[in-house]
Amino acid sequence: MFTPRLPIDDVLDALTTALQAEGRAVLMAPPGAGKTTRVPLALLPVIKGRIVMLEPRRLAARTAAERMAQTLGERAGETVGYRIRGEAKLSKATRIEVVTEGILTRMLQTDPELSGIGAVIFDEFHERSLNADLGLALTWEVRQALRDDLALVVMSATLDATPVAALLDDAPVIRSEGRAFPVETRWLDAPVTKKQRLEQATADLVVKAVSEAEGSALVFLPGEGEIRSVQSLLEGRVPADCAIRPLFGAMKFADQRAAIAPTQSGRKIVLATSIAETSLTIEDIRIVVDAGRARRARFDPASGMSRLVTERASKAEAEQRRGRAGRVSTGVCYRLWTKGEEGALPAFAPAEIETADLTGLALELALWGASEDDLAFLTPPPAGPLSEARSLLENLGALETDGRITAHGKALAAKPLHPRLAHMLQTAGAQAADLAALLNERDPLRGAGVDLTLRIRALTSPGNADRGTLERIKQEARRLRKGLPDAPPLSLGEMAALAYPDRIGLRRPGDQPRYLLSGGKGAVMPETDDLAGARLIVVTDTDGAARDARIRQAAQISESELRGLYGDQIHWVDICDWDKRERRVTTRRREMFGALVLDDRQWKDAPAEAIARGALVGLRQIGLPWSAAAKRFAARVRLMGADYPDMSEDALLETLEDWLLPYLKGAKTEAQLRALDITEALRAMLDWDQMQRLDREVPGSFESPVGRKLPIDYSGEHPEVTGRLQEFFGTTRHPTVGPNHVPLKVVLTSPAQRPVQVTMDLPNFWKTSYADVRKDMRGRYPRHPWPEDPTEADPTLRAKRRGT
Repeated sequence: MFTPRLPIDDVLDALTTALQAEGRAVLMAPPGAGKTTRVPLALLPVIKGRIVMLEPRRLAARTAAERMAQTLGERAGETVGYRIRGEAKLSKATRIEVVTEGILTRMLQTDPELSGIGAVIFDEFHERSLNADLGLALTWEVRQALRDDLALVVMSATLDATPVAALLDDAPVIRSEGRAFPVETRWLDAPVTKKQRLEQATADLVVKAVSEAEGSALVFLPGEGEIRSVQSLLEGRVPADCAIRPLFGAMKFADQRAAIAPTQSGRKIVLATSIAETSLTIEDIRIVVDAGRARRARFDPASGMSRLVTERASKAEAEQRRGRAGRVSTGVCYRLWTKGEEGALPAFAPAEIETADLTGLALELALWGASEDDLAFLTPPPAGPLSEARSLLENLGALETDGRITAHGKALAAKPLHPRLAHMLQTAGAQAADLAALLNERDPLRGAGVDLTLRIRALTSPGNADRGTLERIKQEARRLRKGLPDAPPLSLGEMAALAYPDRIGLRRPGDQPRYLLSGGKGAVMPETDDLAGARLIVVTDTDGAARDARIRQAAQISESELRGLYGDQIHWVDICDWDKRERRVTTRRREMFGALVLDDRQWKDAPAEAIARGALVGLRQIGLPWSAAAKRFAARVRLMGADYPDMSEDALLETLEDWLLPYLKGAKTEAQLRALDITEALRAMLDWDQMQRLDREVPGSFESPVGRKLPIDYSGEHPEVTGRLQEFFGTTRHPTVGPNHVPLKVVLTSPAQRPVQVTMDLPNFWKTSYADVRKDMRGRYPRHPWPEDPTEADPTLRAKRRGT
């Protein structure tokens, strides 16, 4: 059936046999083996119903469909068709339908049985897109619960097949060895320095590559900006027969087709993003120049913002790119890093589900009626970001508080937009179509001011705007506007606020245009921007920085407009708090929207309990005001063990509300708090029985053998008592306190009240050191008794009479 033969042809019989026997398979085949265009055609005779194949990118979907149709001698839309966002070529005769991943999700949600579909193929699954992971999880559940006749194929180039096969109940694994020509790898002699720009270093390496090697070149760069810059840097530096062709996702399809088509004469240099890593076949490529970077979306659940970050490419990505030089003949790969740097590259890129905004996923799960634990995900979605996504959906009215989807949520899921934009469109109607399309595309006025109004005006007065981007926005707006009703007119700021209720910004005091967003995040605007003086704005795009994100797009909104939209979420909050600067309790009444303070005034009649709770905040900062008596009491309690309250500083500060609140007596300032005596409050933590036992077992004083009450000092490491040596005569057991019989540290003094011995073992002292003390003391204090055996002598405080 197929000419010319491709490496994948050798395993097609094994694949069809596995599907007929098991109904599922994992196919591993390197780039260039031919799996994308050969497998669906090979399955036509053995699959009843339509075959749906998922591609991660629109260009790959359209190109694959056209090449399969060409193989059959047909046009796309006959036996083989495709469906991508905003475009479809299908007919009643279509048996193979190539779709982008989000479209499969819609097909599943609309018809969970996938009526009329006999097989689903996941191509390039190693890219691990969020939609592919979700699509596989949903399709696998359909096969298990509803359609055991549904064939399932997962195709990948670099992914470890074992986990995928295990996920699909030990699916058979079919491997194609491929037919790659040898590719020589050349590394830099020295690393690119921090002073060198990536674009300049890449352009220099391209010039070197095309001068040393034959054939056309494929250059991998992270994004459109770098592609445009390198294109400019290459002008006039490469041979005249080298046509420079950009290739990225936002281009018109005709321009993309020109980049991948063979040249009529001479060579070409294709400057591409990761779009060219796998399923696309680009003719004549024998040189690969890899800048070693990849651009990925990183989502911060705490701020609700995503940002694009440029990172080191993984080893798997680098190997994919390198293989593109060996598809048609021997080739060479130039890498913009040294061989020594290669060891530091990560093995694989992270799955998108680990780093992306999960709001769409959360909505799809709710629509499906399942939790993430109910479905077989190769990588389970992280709990934190998924919880934040559900909170946003609840705020948008898409989910009930128990997580069930609402009618509004179902309407949002049906729209091919992020739930934020779908909510705006559903609420504001047709007037929001331009803004929804604009926010769903890249900025057509990059480098212009922040104000979204400039972008909306550019739709009718383009000026310096990117015409291709504007045309896509207008085309998408026309599509979104179909069937939408008119609604009461809203300003640009109001419509943006519907999509981004957590990004309404209030200008902070000061000269710099810094804003606090309603979600709690900080953001900053260029000082020279025309919007920099606005009190309230809605931020629709930032650079996603962790602290004070830089605002790239925003719209102004008035306070009356904010109140009109979210009046039910604006409320007064009474605050008694500790002011670190003034070192006292402050009482305020604040009108709040999220984290924003719309009005702030003094709370003059704050109740005593509220003031007291504010004072507790201060105490937690300055520490407890320990008096000597309070320290002694707490130390005594600590000796009683676990049956008594924990009176360590940390435990007491943690439980201030439970024991100290009634004893603050109106203290508001730091001086008043430091003057508090907390002894009474500490004593109140014990009941009557506990106090009685405490006084018995850990008394405040020790009664010496002569009946004198000696105060016990509990402030040190060991409880300590001080007394005259003679009053301890006859003591044969060392005194202890507490249920654990902690020995007292006994300080023995001379008749002149000077310490002569410190001991924690009186019986041992009498046996050992006492003799030396006696020898020294007898001469100094002859009128006081110094018996040879103090254990047999009576305790005393008296001296001998003179002359005796």
